[in-house]
Amino acid sequence: MTGKKVQVGDVLVAEPFMMDPNFRRTTVLVVEHNEEGSLGYVMNRPLPGVRVDGLVKDFPEFDSEVMYGGPVQQDTLHYLHNVGDLLEGSRKVAPGVWWGGDFDKLKVLIEAELIKPENIRFFVGYAGWGPGQLEEELEYGSWVLADMDANYMFRMRPRGLWRRILQDKGGNYSVIAQMPPSAVWN
Repeated sequence: MTGKKVQVGDVLVAEPFMMDPNFRRTTVLVVEHNEEGSLGYVMNRPLPGVRVDGLVKDFPEFDSEVMYGGPVQQDTLHYLHNVGDLLEGSRKVAPGVWWGGDFDKLKVLIEAELIKPENIRFFVGYAGWGPGQLEEELEYGSWVLADMDANYMFRMRPRGLWRRILQDKGGNYSVIAQMPPSAVWN
């Protein structure tokens, strides 16, 4: 590990040989990190054909992709957005990225078209780590820490995100980004 400690707003990039199917080639935005553990959302795993208005009763019609947020509590829905204080109760986790907020107000803002699909990402479930667990995984080399850019969440295609973030880190990470998903060594 580089000595940098994980913080809210960091991106965890799965090392290329991680075999855990929940996290293989994923990028996870850390939204909570303290002595009780860590919580984040997988940013690059869309759930094909799943829409938020199909998951939540009485939700306005909204053409927004839903993402696999992680393996924990997959019966829960979470959201990250870029509308900041427009949505009361939300918490800034990175420049241009806020977490949560008043759900009833969210529906009103969507109905009024003040929040559009490009302003928000919905997640089913989340990634969670117990006290010290994430630090152990970082020490072991399971994750690479990267800086968050709001464009990763709201402007880029999720499926190419793992490669893009590694390329943005530069150096050896640019080489790692070019590795095929099923590299076999002789």
